[in-house]
Amino acid sequence: MFNFALRRLPGHGRRGAGRAVRRATDRAMNRATKARHTARWPALIPALVPIFAAAPARADDTPPDATLPTVSVNASATASAAPRAVDPNLPASVETVTREQFSNWNVVNTEDVLKYMPNLAVRKRFIGDLNSIIAVRGTSNTQSARGLVYADGLLLSNLLGNSYSFPPRWSMVSPDEIQQVDVIYGPFSALYPGNSLGATVLISTRMPKQFEANADVKAFTQHFSLFGVNRNFNGSEASASIGDRIGKFSYRLGVNHLENTSQPLQFATLAQSGTPAKPGDTPVSGAYTYNNQTNTPTTVLGVNGEGIEHTVQDQFKLKMQYDFTPTLQGAFTLGYWHQTYNSETSTFLRDADGNPVYSGNVSIGGYHYTIPAAAMAPSLGHSENWLYGLSLKTRNASGWNGEAIASYYDIGNSVARTANAGGPGNGPGTVLFGDGTGWKTLDLRATYTPAISQAGLGNHALSFGYHYDNYFLDNESYNTLNWRDGAATSFANAFSGKTQTQALYAQDAWRFLPRWKLVYGVRYEDWQAYGGTQSLPGTTLRYGDASQQHFSPKASLSFDVNDDLTLRASIGRAYRFPTVSELFQGQINGFAIVNNNPNLQPEDALSKELSAEWAHWNGVFRFSLFQDDVKNTIFSQTDTTVIPNVTNFQNIGKVRSRGFETSYSGENVFVHGLDLIASVAYTQSKILENAQNPASVGKYFYRIPLWRANLAATYHFDARAALTLAARYSGRQYNTLTNTDTNPNVFGGTSTYTVVDTKFTFKPTKLSEIGVGIDNLFDARYFVYHPYPGRTFYMEAKLRI
Repeated sequence: MFNFALRRLPGHGRRGAGRAVRRATDRAMNRATKARHTARWPALIPALVPIFAAAPARADDTPPDATLPTVSVNASATASAAPRAVDPNLPASVETVTREQFSNWNVVNTEDVLKYMPNLAVRKRFIGDLNSIIAVRGTSNTQSARGLVYADGLLLSNLLGNSYSFPPRWSMVSPDEIQQVDVIYGPFSALYPGNSLGATVLISTRMPKQFEANADVKAFTQHFSLFGVNRNFNGSEASASIGDRIGKFSYRLGVNHLENTSQPLQFATLAQSGTPAKPGDTPVSGAYTYNNQTNTPTTVLGVNGEGIEHTVQDQFKLKMQYDFTPTLQGAFTLGYWHQTYNSETSTFLRDADGNPVYSGNVSIGGYHYTIPAAAMAPSLGHSENWLYGLSLKTRNASGWNGEAIASYYDIGNSVARTANAGGPGNGPGTVLFGDGTGWKTLDLRATYTPAISQAGLGNHALSFGYHYDNYFLDNESYNTLNWRDGAATSFANAFSGKTQTQALYAQDAWRFLPRWKLVYGVRYEDWQAYGGTQSLPGTTLRYGDASQQHFSPKASLSFDVNDDLTLRASIGRAYRFPTVSELFQGQINGFAIVNNNPNLQPEDALSKELSAEWAHWNGVFRFSLFQDDVKNTIFSQTDTTVIPNVTNFQNIGKVRSRGFETSYSGENVFVHGLDLIASVAYTQSKILENAQNPASVGKYFYRIPLWRANLAATYHFDARAALTLAARYSGRQYNTLTNTDTNPNVFGGTSTYTVVDTKFTFKPTKLSEIGVGIDNLFDARYFVYHPYPGRTFYMEAKLRI
């Protein structure tokens, strides 16, 4: 065993620790290599190196009690709170946030722990939002299939579609159980599929070392005013957990209850009319006017569609582990998540007698308007979701290891109801059933890692494995006479389909010179789409099966300039295959079925990155240059070259995204007790080829801000009290492919914004903690088409045993 101490470790259990451990491990191997093989390295270069892959020692791969090389850290913490090492052989930029750090932020939902990551944003419209999508580098916040989220190796990514409607299932993880989150930028590792084109998020949860019980209660409120809405919106969350380790067996059981009411998410609008009022129009008052995102005068009628959403969410999570031997561990995960929502709508319009008006022919300011019946139609729904996971893995510190992980995500009960018209009452509507939708996965992996003390020139860290996933969608819509709770009557429409991917991959991390390392690999993927159907009463369209097979080579070359500075160049090809909904789930207008596009080609990306990582000034700096050239980008757009125009998912010829990121993470910065994370990123994403919409060529791609910047500073007064002040900035971006939204900072646009957050935490005793925080301190009004929350106050109390 090779003993070493970490130098300039940016904090035990904090964001920089994962990267520092990874760098220190790599430096130790480098020093061992130089000591043993400097004089004879040429003779040890193999004539032919087999293509294998180094298993990433992710947080879910290295349990806290695994036998590891000795690491000296100048801090004290329980074993369950120790940071878990990030694999030193990852061929990409990695950013880490740990439990100790995000405990000083305003965190209610799991995705909140990512809020200050470099060049990354979460489209979270309110606390409890079901559509929280990550956006990173050249991936926008509607391209959900370009990101992967794992929790302890279980895939949480909802690859049934590629839009805001298909977010990762964050709800299967409670913030209280998270130990560490690692974000891997780009598709440079052969261990992950092409959906890693944006980023891969690895969530590691903690397991108890002894008996523990925890309780956490939060309350939050915001005051929101816009157009005809001016009121408070309140919510609360309560969670509790219990766990223990009894001999070789450990378990953790957690429950969580969230209830919240959002600010209005969407307003009913009509273009300002120039037609004089007509006989029979109902004169109404209460409307608002503004210039929309294209600077078109617009009339606001009320709160519509998604409206003011009241959500109730309940979570149950059980995780059990058993150590069959000191190096063989099995685990079982059972997750249950139930949610209900009720979208409240309202009208601003009143007739001469003060009665609300929801639809019909009206006169506003002397001009004629026709308001559709469904303009302010409410909706509600509920769903039950189950996650089952099994894993078996060995935990040798070096040599050979293996793991098998299987998961099944089941949407067992899903109902969405929508009224046909606005206003009170229980009139007719539609009901959508999504039962039987979900996905299942299987991952088998074998790895070989040389011992640090035996590391030398020609040594290889190897990994190879097999991946399988199967996604299946089954939606059926019916008409109903009572939209709130009535039985289904006549059949309206249905969509169904499946995709399946099988992959083989191999990767090798080879130190061929004392300071040089090459990580290279290849991934082979066999993708199939089948069972696609779209139905109307008496009519069913069945689509032919589709299949694609592709190889995705990867390579990364790194050079240790010295013990503190590493340079790396990475390149990789990735294929992002179409999802079920992109292929088969279309729209139905009257008796016409408009399919999406069962002939879609996969996105073909060539990604490149140059990066430098420097341990200095009590922290770690990173600077990265990146470029993604993506052919056949899949996006919903209008084909303007045919008459009539067709809007559906199409392949855009080529989109290029390039830019830079710089980040810093450190502790005791400038003064003792001040921890700091900061980042600035620039991304230029442009459409270079688009045969279906020539007007978009040369324009900026959809919702990719030119600049992003984050800053979070936490000052620890002592071991009991800390104050955090943070800021998030997002620059100019466009909500259309043709960049016609010239007035972005309004409802319907996508804002440039600066938001400031703060939180004060205090521990009255070793077993208790209270927190008071504010998000959006200066009550900025900003939009992602929908309004984001206003100034939000938090109060929190924690108790543990």
